[in-house]
Amino acid sequence: MSELTLPVTEVDARAAGTRAVRLEATNHDGSFLGKTVTPKKFAAGAGPGFPFADLLFGLDLGNAPALGFVFPDWRGHLDDVYFRPDLSTWVEWEPGLDAVIGDYWLKDGTPVPICPRNLTRKMVERLGSLGFTATVAVEIEATVFEESVHEARARGYRDLTPLGGSAGTAYHLAKSKDWSGYMNAVADRLDAVGIEWEAWSDEDAAGQIEINLAPGDPITVADAWARTRQIMREVAFDRGHTVTFMAKPTAGYGQASHINLSLQRDGANAFYAEEGPSETMRHAIGGLLATIEGNCSIVLPQITSYRRLVDLSGPPVTVSWGISNKTTAVRAVCGHPSYSRLEYRVPGADANLYLALAGVLAGVIAGVERKIEPPAPVSDMAWCMPPGILTRLPDTISKAAAALEADSTLRELLGSEFVDYWVGSRRWEWMQFHTAGGDPFAELSAWESHRYFELP
Repeated sequence: MSELTLPVTEVDARAAGTRAVRLEATNHDGSFLGKTVTPKKFAAGAGPGFPFADLLFGLDLGNAPALGFVFPDWRGHLDDVYFRPDLSTWVEWEPGLDAVIGDYWLKDGTPVPICPRNLTRKMVERLGSLGFTATVAVEIEATVFEESVHEARARGYRDLTPLGGSAGTAYHLAKSKDWSGYMNAVADRLDAVGIEWEAWSDEDAAGQIEINLAPGDPITVADAWARTRQIMREVAFDRGHTVTFMAKPTAGYGQASHINLSLQRDGANAFYAEEGPSETMRHAIGGLLATIEGNCSIVLPQITSYRRLVDLSGPPVTVSWGISNKTTAVRAVCGHPSYSRLEYRVPGADANLYLALAGVLAGVIAGVERKIEPPAPVSDMAWCMPPGILTRLPDTISKAAAALEADSTLRELLGSEFVDYWVGSRRWEWMQFHTAGGDPFAELSAWESHRYFELP
């Protein structure tokens, strides 16, 4: 198991200075879960870990047990898995309440194979064995509505009023003051807990915002992502509003979580070359495209995720890459020693960033290890291509699950236990949609709004 990063005596002393400590982690669907314990309980459990029922990896977003696929040995009889805190994430969340993020481990001291944070760490360590470190950044998109979450629930999450007015084109400053007031309050909370952000702005849809977190190592950025979304929810609640990270909360524009990535070796940007993409960048692109169809299942996790994939509406729809081409799935930014990077534009706002980063890093690792050369870059618009020119991304949850199941590279790197579990859970989600009231022909069904508006 992972080791404590503070001496036990210091854990005792720090825990004694607060009223309670909240344990935080995501489940596979990206929901931020936790348990609040007393300082005494935290000091006692920080080393051996805190028991959580394995049900946290067995319930779907409708709070029903997901069935119909084989459980691993450690699942199925509500045995405990163990939350072990990463004390480097310890912050004062609010007066009297501290918070610590952690991972899930089994009794035998091995990581839970489907624990999202552990899976990210596994890919970071594999990348390190190749002599590389990764720097990533994420763009968080969300839509804020004037109504409180209680009113939103009463309305079935329909016919809500976008905060800030009806302007629906990016970067508008012609917003009512409640919109900037909300975002200023979010920024203040981020500053208070030590989350570094770089920018926020109006996005394409009415009421939609984008906030850019500062680049960092994958685990740190994913931790910041999880806490930022929690802060955005809490600030919305405090101000009588509601916020959603649903992939497509209205019939208009969808919402993304673009991932920016670069690799470093010996302190230098391995993606930089004066003439364009470096060899390492080319191979990373090759690996990302080779695994992109299977990775769609991970980065587009829910039924509504696929309603975003519409030509000319922003998201990529093809297996493609290009230099400074935002219509492609992978955009290469070249020519700068510091800023040369790849932007992976497929993930929806509903993606679990830990798992999304694990899948993306797996693709990069495969490309670098196997020296996979990408196809020619797309210099035209990658939307509305005639049939046969570019391969289309999977456009349903079941097609993407089948692509992941068949992807031997992702299976090798992420592990069969994760792949089989994830594929089974996505097929369960498909069945729930088709048997519990989902409408595949609706632009957005009421079933999806009830299931995804608040969670993940």
